Amino acid sequence: MDTWLRTRMHELCDLHGVINLASWDREVYLPAKAAPARAQQLSTLQALQHERLVDPRLGEALARASEAGPSSQALTPDERAMVRVLTHDRERAVRLPARLVTALAEAQGAGIQAWREAREAKRFAHFQPALEALLALRREQADAQGHDGERYNALLEGFEPGMRVQRLTPVLTALRDALIPMVAAIAEVRRPTPAFLDGRAYDTAQQWRFTMRLLEAVGFDLEAGRQDVSIHPFTNSVNAHDVRLTTRLDAVHPMSALFGTLHEAGHGLYEQGFAPELLRTPLASVPSMGLHESQSRLWENLVGRGRAFWVHHFPALKEAFPRELGDVDLDGFHAGINHVAPSLIRVEADEVTYNLHIALRYELELALLRDELPVSELPSAWNERMRRYLGVTPPDDTQGVLQDIHWAWGELGYFPTYALGNLYAASLHAAASRALPELDAHLARGDTSSLRGWLRAQVHSHGFRLPAEERVQAVTGAGLTDRDFLVYLRAKYGALYGVTL
Repeated sequence: MDTWLRTRMHELCDLHGVINLASWDREVYLPAKAAPARAQQLSTLQALQHERLVDPRLGEALARASEAGPSSQALTPDERAMVRVLTHDRERAVRLPARLVTALAEAQGAGIQAWREAREAKRFAHFQPALEALLALRREQADAQGHDGERYNALLEGFEPGMRVQRLTPVLTALRDALIPMVAAIAEVRRPTPAFLDGRAYDTAQQWRFTMRLLEAVGFDLEAGRQDVSIHPFTNSVNAHDVRLTTRLDAVHPMSALFGTLHEAGHGLYEQGFAPELLRTPLASVPSMGLHESQSRLWENLVGRGRAFWVHHFPALKEAFPRELGDVDLDGFHAGINHVAPSLIRVEADEVTYNLHIALRYELELALLRDELPVSELPSAWNERMRRYLGVTPPDDTQGVLQDIHWAWGELGYFPTYALGNLYAASLHAAASRALPELDAHLARGDTSSLRGWLRAQVHSHGFRLPAEERVQAVTGAGLTDRDFLVYLRAKYGALYGVTL
C-alpha cells in the first residue's frame, strides 16, 4: 500500500481516538463551566478530522488503490478491505460541507448541556430547542448524503452500514408483535418483584468493588482500559490499549451497576480484541453498532443473567451484601434478575420487554425525520406508546422522553442497533454453545476464557474485514434473524414462569 495512504489512515485513527477521549472526559470529569470550551475543542477536532478525510489527495490515493482490483498482488486482502472501508467513510464525508460538521459538533455540546438541565428540572421544554436544532442539522445531513426519499436511511448508514428502513421496519415490527403477547402471558402469572430488588439499600462503594471484580472475571484488561461513573453508562475507545467504560451506581437499583458493567465490558472486550496488525487502520473498528451491541448484550444477558455464571459469582455477591442477600438462594437470585415486568427505564428493562423500548424509539425517530411529529409533541407521543406497548406511563419527562443521552448527541438512527444486537447476540451465543458444549460448566467454575477466546477468534479479531451481517453469517451460518432470539426467550422464560410462550 502507498506509504502516504497508510500514513493518512493512521492520522485519521489517531484523531478519532483523541475525539473519543475528549468526549469521554466531557461525560465523566469535565467541570460544568468547561462545557462551552469543550464543545469548541471538539468542533475544532472534528473539523480537522473532516478536512483530512475529504482531502482530494486521499480520494486520488484511494482511487489508485481501488484500480488494482481484487486479484492484484499490489494489495493484501486486509489492505483491500481498508480501502473499501475508508472509501465508504470518505464518500459520506465528502457530501458534508465543513460548515455543517462544525455546526453539528457545536449543537451536540449545547444539546448535552440542555439535556442535563432538562433532566434536572424534569421538563422536556428545556431540551426542546436544542433537539429541534439537532434535528434540523440531521435532516440537512441526510439530504446532503442522499437517502432515496427516506432520510432515516442516511443516518442509519452511519451506525448500521447497508441497513435500510425498508428492511428494518418489518424486522422490528414482527419482533414487537411477537413480544407484546409474550409480555402479557408472563404478566398473567402475577409474580411480585423479588424482595431483594424492592427497596433494599445496597452500599454503592461495595457495588463499585463488585463491578471491578466482574470486569476481571470476564477478562477485560484493566491495564488497557478503565471504568468510571457517569449518568448514562457508555464505552469510548481511544485505541485498543485504552478503552474507557462507565457504569451507574444506584443504592436502590444495584443490578443497574452490575449489569451495566457487564454490558459495557462486552463492548470493551470487542474494542480490546482487534488483531494487532489492524491497529491504526480503518479495520480496527466494528462493522456496525448492531454487531457491537451483540457483544454487550451477550455478556450482559445470555451470560450475565444465566444461572451458570452465578453458580460461581453469587457466593461472593452474598458475601459483599450479607444483610441484603442473606435470605436469598441461587435459584431465587436467578429468578429475580430475570424478573419480567414492564418498566419505565430502557437500561433497566428485562430481556423480554427491552426491545419494545427500542421499537418505540425507532418509530418516534422515523416520525421526526419524516416531519410527521413536531418536537413539541414528542413527550405525549412517547407516553402514548409506553402505555400501548408496556402498559406504564412515565410520571415525569426524566423517566420518560429524557432518559437517554442519544438524542442529546443527535444520534438518530442509533437505537435500532440495540435490537439488532439482541438478535445477533442470540445467534452468536447459539453458535458458541454448539462449538463449546461444556460452556455452562466452564462458566459455573468462573472460567470465561473459552467463550471469550471463541468470540475473539470468530468476531473481535477480524474488526471490519467483513460487513456485520456477513461476519455473523460466516460464524453462525445465518444472517439477521429473530429465530434464535425468540427460541431463547421462549425456552428460558417459559421455564422460569411455567407458561408456554
